[in-house]
Amino acid sequence: MRRPVVSENIVHFMRTRQKQNEGHLAALEAFARKENIPIIPHETVAYFRLLMQTMQPKKILEIGTAIGFSALLMADNAPDAKITTIDRNEEMIGFAKENFSKYDVRNQITLVEGDAVDMLSTLDETFDFVFMDSAKSKYIVFLPEVLQKLEVGGVVVLDDIFQGGDVAKPIMEVRRGQRTIYRGLQNLFDATLKNPDLTATLVPLGDGLLMIRKNAEQISL
Repeated sequence: MRRPVVSENIVHFMRTRQKQNEGHLAALEAFARKENIPIIPHETVAYFRLLMQTMQPKKILEIGTAIGFSALLMADNAPDAKITTIDRNEEMIGFAKENFSKYDVRNQITLVEGDAVDMLSTLDETFDFVFMDSAKSKYIVFLPEVLQKLEVGGVVVLDDIFQGGDVAKPIMEVRRGQRTIYRGLQNLFDATLKNPDLTATLVPLGDGLLMIRKNAEQISL
């Protein structure tokens, strides 16, 4: 998260007053902070705990594994779920493999190595929950394939979609290096927020979440 989109005092309140991570998740959180590796912030962690415990998804797809923190969080709070997580970064894959070997005690998690653009089409199964936390400009590229593999009634959560508030600005006020992300996210919003076959909402946690429910078998974006 580059910049919070909610006032600093409220962010501090959410991060300090809600239940803290324990055990291996606390250790991974500390490691990520020390090594400056992005993981979901604590207010999103608290939300995911509730979401997983309430929904109890059975088949989860994650795009963007990093060190495996989010996958392990979901595994802890949805103990009957099978989780498939995709990443292409060799260094992160190394961290994730080590962490899964230590902490995936129920063998819930399968790590798929490669670019999601290529790997999604190789997955011969459907999912009832998807978490996307990868290249933001590619969300709109990945989403059609993701929705094909999502069961009707399933939910997709996409992370970091506010980009510190940049998405609400005119494009000329956005730094040139961020404009590809900006355009990709604007295309994502255009395709989803008012789509008649989806229910979508924006959630101001962390750097913003886009949550989508699939309401029909065939989705036109």
